[in-house]
Amino acid sequence: MTDRIFRFLDENRPETPCLIVDLDAVENNYRRLQAALSDARIYYAVKANPAPEILRLLQRMGACFDAASIFEIEQCLDIGIAPDDISFGNTIKKETHMAQAFGRGIRLFAFDSEAELEKLARAAPGARVYCRFFMTGEGADWPLSEKFGCDSELVPYLLRRARELGLVPYGVSFHVGSQQRGLDQWDIALAKSAAIFEITAAEGIDLKMVNIGGGFPSKYRSPTPSIESHSAAITEGMTRNFGNALPEIIAEPGRYIPGDAGVIQAEIVLIANKSRMGGRRWVYLDIGRFGGLPEVMDEAIQYRIRTPYMDGDSGPVIIAGPTCDEADVLYQNADYQLPLALKTGDKIEILSTGAYTASYSAVGFNGFPPLREYYI
Repeated sequence: MTDRIFRFLDENRPETPCLIVDLDAVENNYRRLQAALSDARIYYAVKANPAPEILRLLQRMGACFDAASIFEIEQCLDIGIAPDDISFGNTIKKETHMAQAFGRGIRLFAFDSEAELEKLARAAPGARVYCRFFMTGEGADWPLSEKFGCDSELVPYLLRRARELGLVPYGVSFHVGSQQRGLDQWDIALAKSAAIFEITAAEGIDLKMVNIGGGFPSKYRSPTPSIESHSAAITEGMTRNFGNALPEIIAEPGRYIPGDAGVIQAEIVLIANKSRMGGRRWVYLDIGRFGGLPEVMDEAIQYRIRTPYMDGDSGPVIIAGPTCDEADVLYQNADYQLPLALKTGDKIEILSTGAYTASYSAVGFNGFPPLREYYI
């Protein structure tokens, strides 16, 4: 937690649950990433946190933006972001939305199938397109499924097909998995990328760009390599696989930029013992999976939690949300320990929650309102 967030909580005592994001920390994270990836053009993944305050800040700092929907594109355009600074990065798009984006000046689109290419050829003739291939996500806390990306062996054919359809085959993309710990995954992905460049070059297709996606970490319970370590692995992988003929590099950070800049404050609704034999206490919060914490699914993302009485004795707990839904359990198997002195009504803070929380918050499930947000 930053001192500014501490002061805000102490002075304003907002109703919980709420998310507070320190925009100075967002700026510092962006600058650190920019310095580490000095050869890359940064396209912020809007889905991580689409707050206008963050978008405007990053726009002033020279960022570009990766949009997952026509609605994110419209949000970016409406605050004055130039179409040339926006990529339509979702590989699953309605043809009508492609046409709307193209009509508003978007010229860079992702795809991973021939069917998507055919839609793009009709809706966005002459646009630059890049093909996403699948990575296993090994080493990532939040690995991505086969929903996105195709086999890398299919990519050269799809890029040839793009050219036949009148599109501009511009490059390739991948995602090594969100909250990635395995630095070797960058080299694996870049080797696949270089092989695609070589195959297509032999057929007269001059690819220009490698989109290295995201995967840059925030600070959760388990340690992860620094952004500088990720950058070094990327630089080494680019040099090893592309030599001196480096392509344009695009990075699509989401989690890293606002993640550690945000804190959720929550209230303990109930602490319950469910057995005569004792055992673990159930600690129920006024926020759960449906209120902005879906990344606790399978206990994949394990947030750090700050509570009162941290200097006292602690004991094992199960942490759950407030809704009348049996799936609304945050941590049951991750061995969380919380102070024995905690009581109903105490406030706690869930750290590094500036990304993939408010944007995930449900609207009206069980009647609960969306997560309140404050940008300071």
